[in-house]
Amino acid sequence: MTQLEICIDSVESAIAAQEGGSQRVELCSALIEGGLTPSIGLIRAVRRSIHIGLYVMIRPRGGDFLYSSEEIAVMREDIARARDCGADGVVFGLLNEEGGVDVIRTRELVEQARPMDVTFHRAIDMTFDLDASIEDVIRTGANRLLTSGGAQTALLGMALLKKIIRGYGSRIQIMVCGGVRPENVARIIHSTGALQFHAALRQDVGSRMKHRPESLHLGSSKIDDFGRKVVMSEDVRDLRIAIEKAKTP
Repeated sequence: MTQLEICIDSVESAIAAQEGGSQRVELCSALIEGGLTPSIGLIRAVRRSIHIGLYVMIRPRGGDFLYSSEEIAVMREDIARARDCGADGVVFGLLNEEGGVDVIRTRELVEQARPMDVTFHRAIDMTFDLDASIEDVIRTGANRLLTSGGAQTALLGMALLKKIIRGYGSRIQIMVCGGVRPENVARIIHSTGALQFHAALRQDVGSRMKHRPESLHLGSSKIDDFGRKVVMSEDVRDLRIAIEKAKTP
């Protein structure tokens, strides 16, 4: 059975993902940094608003996935709070200095997260040896692996994704990500045999603010302070339909 997960950062996008037919959402903040841990208030608000699966990103900062003991303590607290807020799962990834999976500390977080599910995220694509790292993720007890096959997009990583799904799909769930869209998902499915997909599908939405200081930026000048990105239910529906059509014999 195929599954679709939509990456979101707001209640509005969570509702759109559900209306479009997604089976679950991955809730983050700061998606411009690849996704950080969302606030407790946002987790609770999303949980009240949707009944589909809610997975929470556990990532205390941007940058690499080599975490200090203090950062691990933060992650432990965030996992506990996510569970308290009704999350169905959490998403994280820990690496060591050599670019491999930090098996011991990842396993400890996986065990703490139970009975929630755990997805090991795209940190796997940044490891030095993908095969060895997947074996390590399996050893941690994580339920699912999010990957683009070590490439920037799923299309570019299709050859390796096929190998991963065939070699490890019976031992851990493999969820494909990286530019998955209605127009390319059939090709990805037919080339790799993938059954689970992760997509952002966000569209630019302009601000309703009339007063806009032109000489002031709250962050980087490259970021529009009066714009945001939102998931649209019709985009999720289009991807869901494309997946179902591709899987129909």
